[in-house]
Amino acid sequence: MKLSALWRRENSRYLVVAVLPFVAVVLAVVLDDVSFGQQFDKYAYDFLFRLEQPDTWQPSSIILAIDDRTLLDYGGQTGIRDALADGLERIAPVKPAAVAVDVILADPGSPQSDSNLERAFSQTHNLILASYVLRNDKWNEPIARFRKYAVYVGQVHAEFDRYDAVSRDLPLAKVAGIDRRWALAFDTFLAAKGLHVDEESPEDIVAGPVRIPTMDGEEHTIRIRYPPFLKTGSFPQVSIAELDREPGLAKRFAGKAVFVGETVQARDSWTTPYSNGNSTPGIEINASLYETLAHQSFLVDAPVLGVLALCFALSLGASLIYALGSGWICNGLAAGVVGTSQAIPVVAFAHSVVWPWLPGTFAAVFSVAIASTARHLIVRRDLAKAELQRTRYQQAMQFVTHEMRTPLTAIQGSSELIGRYSSMPEAKRKQMADLINSESKRLARMIETFLSVERLSAGQMEMKQERFGLAELVERCSERARPYADRKEIEIDIVKLPADDLSGDRELMEYAVYNLLTNAVKYSPPRTRVKVFGEDNKGDCVRLCVEDQGIGMDKKEVSRIFEKFYRTKRAEQSGEAGTGIGLSIVEQIVTQHGGSIHVESEPGKGSRFTLILKRAS
Repeated sequence: MKLSALWRRENSRYLVVAVLPFVAVVLAVVLDDVSFGQQFDKYAYDFLFRLEQPDTWQPSSIILAIDDRTLLDYGGQTGIRDALADGLERIAPVKPAAVAVDVILADPGSPQSDSNLERAFSQTHNLILASYVLRNDKWNEPIARFRKYAVYVGQVHAEFDRYDAVSRDLPLAKVAGIDRRWALAFDTFLAAKGLHVDEESPEDIVAGPVRIPTMDGEEHTIRIRYPPFLKTGSFPQVSIAELDREPGLAKRFAGKAVFVGETVQARDSWTTPYSNGNSTPGIEINASLYETLAHQSFLVDAPVLGVLALCFALSLGASLIYALGSGWICNGLAAGVVGTSQAIPVVAFAHSVVWPWLPGTFAAVFSVAIASTARHLIVRRDLAKAELQRTRYQQAMQFVTHEMRTPLTAIQGSSELIGRYSSMPEAKRKQMADLINSESKRLARMIETFLSVERLSAGQMEMKQERFGLAELVERCSERARPYADRKEIEIDIVKLPADDLSGDRELMEYAVYNLLTNAVKYSPPRTRVKVFGEDNKGDCVRLCVEDQGIGMDKKEVSRIFEKFYRTKRAEQSGEAGTGIGLSIVEQIVTQHGGSIHVESEPGKGSRFTLILKRAS
């Protein structure tokens, strides 16, 4: 069997294994890159936050809250500076590690309020004040009399998703003009731990022994690992109003990072993965960022190449399952592939790695869907091929039966005559014996030719390689066809033949030429002519043409004439017996010899069959 035929037959179904992973991964990556794909990843990210079990996270920060009760006690927004002054003075004696004031103090207040607040700031250790970037690319920052007491002025730039306003990360750095400032929570972390930035790269920031993984290069965006106690409650806090009523609560601030700001959600509120639609005060967002830094509980994105490799592995797995297996086991393994795509983000998140949900899921689902569909189509194709082979076998048997009928009839008739007439003259008996012998040989050749063509077309045998003359072969075929032509008074006219030798299987090529000649005679009216001629072709080929004056064919029929068991309407209407397999065999023989066959025909004006054959080298 030829290697090419073996490959096509045994390995065509495995082409899906090579192609599907790339198709599925490309689809997954493209869909993940569009806005709705990214949003699905973020919804999955929020779900994993809520799925995670709270641990024994001990907060190292606390909020000094300006709540509704505090605003009421101090006369509303105009009393915020007095409230700040009182709250800071009450906690100063317990020595907080650092105090971050998340209130923008860009404009002067009343003289008394500003004096009280300045006095409180002067007593506050590691004071950090807030600022933010205005639209004119300038900083809105505290006035000088307050700023001089601050060790840092941090920025409180809000960062939330544009589609759902959920705060999942914050930039550690923002630039206005040429002035770059760190986030309020980061400055608080540096002040509370006595650290400063030692190294900085697009991927991370190093502060003392702490390496902080970041994203987005210059802004150093960091994912906030919201403390798990936010899942079941709120951030640890004491309001200034409570502190006024119970001064002993001040001890809760000892040694901790203190974030001072409003907790009135209507004014400054965001949503978080834990919020589940409810708003969270901005001061809690800043405190959560501090907790992320203080506990070094950093969430890092999975490497892009790792995600692509996983997508490819999932797709390849699904492709192999459907290429090698079948049935419920195959479907169960495919479900396992999809389940694995869901488990990986969960396992990764448990190890502080944010693995995008959509690429792996889509890669698994797409590959399973495409592979199962391809498997179904392959099975249907194999079934159709098996049905075709069964039909082909039945039709082949019909052909063999039909073709065998003539020599078998001759053998049967001659043998009966010999057996019936014992007194038959010796000369007649010898004639009958010779007929039986010749017809049996003809029958053997017919069977051998048919089987050889079938084996050749299936790639199950090597073709003989003989050298023979084209002119001699055509003369021999025409001599065999002339008795049939004489009965219809049709002349077989051999005009000119190239004096070239061919190489291949002589018997098969003789069958092909003989079939063309007998077809030309069969479908031509009496007293016409079948013309056989040839000519040298360019290169290493010769042409052999068989031209008749018969019934002809239209263009549609010509396009199908070499299909197995196809007969034209005119051929069926002619009354001539036939199976429609002869020209198919001729084409196979010519093709196996490295040649080609072409047809020119017109209804009522005959047909010309042209063989283009290679010369013997």
